[in-house]
Amino acid sequence: MSVSNLETAENFANFISCPQLTVVHFSTEWAEQCPHITAALEELAVLPEIKSSGSKFGACNAENLSELSLKYKVDSVPTIIFFKNGAQVDRVDGADVSQITSKVKSLSFGKSALTTTTPKQSLEERLKALINRHNVMIFMKGNRDTPRCGFSRTLIQIINDTGVQYDTFDILTDEEVRQGLKEYSDWPTYPQLYVKGELIGGLDIIKELQASGELESTLKA
Repeated sequence: MSVSNLETAENFANFISCPQLTVVHFSTEWAEQCPHITAALEELAVLPEIKSSGSKFGACNAENLSELSLKYKVDSVPTIIFFKNGAQVDRVDGADVSQITSKVKSLSFGKSALTTTTPKQSLEERLKALINRHNVMIFMKGNRDTPRCGFSRTLIQIINDTGVQYDTFDILTDEEVRQGLKEYSDWPTYPQLYVKGELIGGLDIIKELQASGELESTLKA
């Protein structure tokens, strides 16, 4: 499980003592928003860049560990508190997934990321890696199994009919990629399809290739 269950104060103290970022979700069983936040943390925890940073994610019951809630001034749930070396470095009060995601990504790397490369360079390298993750790569809203817009759904249906193997990336899960890829490829809309790292285009281009009989040869180039 990518989010550890912190059942005692001793568990909690040991968990937050490491130098890497530790993220603790103060929750309760009765608060409807808490499972949603735990699920969001589960998704963040398995992102390759977050895993490589050594960041850890935990959850504790704010009522069962009331002394910790009092110590860290947790008066509502969900509350997310960020620690390094046992000290609180930031927090998010409430179910703001966007803010939690932003803080996790910025705090996971801290000074080292800022001193080794600029954010733009880091994003460019990440985009290149994603684009080249598979010979045929589709950036879309949702994924191949659950498209989340009509354009993406239509594109997936067309590509599935060719029998060509491909991979997808859900731009709704990463705002940095969603905005950065538009600028990187100078293509303002989604979905976007790449073959061997080169942009082929969006749905209209794919439809044109399909109509002309060139789609399969383009995908297998």
